[in-house]
Amino acid sequence: MKKNTEIRNQLFNTISGLTDEQLNKHPEEGRWSIIQVMDHLYLMERAITKGITDTLAADVRNKAADKPIHLAVNRSRKVEAPAYLEPSSEFITLESITEKLAQSREMLSEVTKHAEEEDLENKSFPHPIFSNLSLKQWIPFVGIHELRHIEQIEELKAKL
Repeated sequence: MKKNTEIRNQLFNTISGLTDEQLNKHPEEGRWSIIQVMDHLYLMERAITKGITDTLAADVRNKAADKPIHLAVNRSRKVEAPAYLEPSSEFITLESITEKLAQSREMLSEVTKHAEEEDLENKSFPHPIFSNLSLKQWIPFVGIHELRHIEQIEELKAKL
């Protein structure tokens, strides 16, 4: 979780100094605004936390081989977000998205803090690209996914 915290700090450093209007602006037709990217990150972290929670509660072991999740930062391959991870099109303030991201991080931290290492290593659930990921790999995937979108935010910032 320490690395995830560092990446989250990097995310907020990336948007430092931007106004709510800039964060909600669509610099390109058909692309998310910066705030929508951040809302997507919130939705993703919540979904991963729910997946981990549900998998820990299940009495099923499904060990998964380690996958090259570090490749997720490569944005040359576009991945469409499933509908449940699509961000809101409403105007969202930085204060609001900051609170939502703090909530989702707290939930993830609580779940992982109380999880048994054996369960994290021997339980898994599917990822749309990597197939089954162990719970142990899902935790750093949160940060890796954020790194992918920090690059997207940098591109959007350059077009503001």
